[in-house]
Amino acid sequence: MKNRSGDKKLSLMGSVSLGTGVMIGAGVFVLTGQVAEQAGILFPVAFLAGAVVTGFSAYSYVKFSNAYPSSGGIANFLRVAYKPGTITGTFSLLMYVSMVIAESLLARTFGTYTLRLFDIPSTSKLVPMLGVGLVALAYIINISGNKLIGTTATITAGIKIAGIAILAIAGLAVGALPTFSSVGSDAGDVNALSFIGALALAILAFKGFTTITNQGADIKDPHRNVGRSIIISVFICAAVYVALALSVAANLSVPEIVDAKDYALAEAARPVFGDWGVWFTVTLAIIATVSGLIASVFSASRLLAMLSAMKQIPKFTKRVTNPALIATVLLAATLTVLFDLTRIAAIGAIFYLVMDIAIHWGLFRHLRGQIEFRPFITLTAILFDTVILTAFFVLKSRSDPLVVIIAVSGILIVLVTQRLFMITHTDSDGVMHMEMDDDK
Repeated sequence: MKNRSGDKKLSLMGSVSLGTGVMIGAGVFVLTGQVAEQAGILFPVAFLAGAVVTGFSAYSYVKFSNAYPSSGGIANFLRVAYKPGTITGTFSLLMYVSMVIAESLLARTFGTYTLRLFDIPSTSKLVPMLGVGLVALAYIINISGNKLIGTTATITAGIKIAGIAILAIAGLAVGALPTFSSVGSDAGDVNALSFIGALALAILAFKGFTTITNQGADIKDPHRNVGRSIIISVFICAAVYVALALSVAANLSVPEIVDAKDYALAEAARPVFGDWGVWFTVTLAIIATVSGLIASVFSASRLLAMLSAMKQIPKFTKRVTNPALIATVLLAATLTVLFDLTRIAAIGAIFYLVMDIAIHWGLFRHLRGQIEFRPFITLTAILFDTVILTAFFVLKSRSDPLVVIIAVSGILIVLVTQRLFMITHTDSDGVMHMEMDDDK
């Protein structure tokens, strides 16, 4: 996909802002409570462990990005590793859907936190209504061009990181961190399975770094800056998440965090700043979710457009301006209405981990002669993902089987429809015609 004429390409700072804009969106404001529900008082450790696992995972994406930067990002990586066809299309679409699921998570987070100003519960029908409104706003900003997107991301990223730093520092200064003895007693109810399952949600808080891979056609010096942007974004978010998790642990008990799991950060600010802390946190949440959704829509729509150019999905009509963007926001709005925050996060985590394993295996199995990398790191990433995904599946099959049913059904539907669509490109000799379109 060509960069829009007249638009300036993103700088490294702009790219990092877009990456952190997606990562520091729902991750801090919603997943803190959900991770605490699984990991108990050890939830700050779960975020730290999630950062370590993400570091191993990011290695493959950095290697791919340095070698093959493009607006297709992950779809292009899979195409290089597995060649055009069913496998590439299936895992690319899983990544795309996981990105749109993350957008619906951001949208519902926006609605949930906004309503805290009026003491309206997160179960209100106003939550999805506000979320859909935010999706519409993201669409308007995205059709305005790369310059406005980059400027918006840079400004909002600075505001929210500064604001979250204030919350973290003040919370740590005023609150009291759990002692070793209290951690030992409170952690007694947390078994290894639930802690590993919590890692799936913690990793979901970091997965926004993958959107940076879609900026290859929109960033300056992509062979260097895409990889650098991924590394910087992961480090920034790791520091923010761990500091904030410690701050929350210093001011709320685990039962209090779980009771307010959809808006735990707002409740954690109350002991420090009083009612003003709730207003301050809600304002930060609004800024974070708005910027995160804008950045995610930007990247997801480019991934979908690349899949069309790759003939992995039906070709978009030219009669509609930016059909990939329209399709993305419509799907995000639909998911925002259909699912609550807990299920959105769980399904998104499963889709992401499955796709992530495919990325690592593609690099290890098919590209050892083309890209220089350390196989040990890639295999370690596969091991981490497999263990975490298995534990999360077991946990959800016990607590919410519908999540497992939806996730497995979704993967099978994508796989079958991709295979059927590939048949339309296969001639009588069994050769698939998957040449890239030139008009993207």
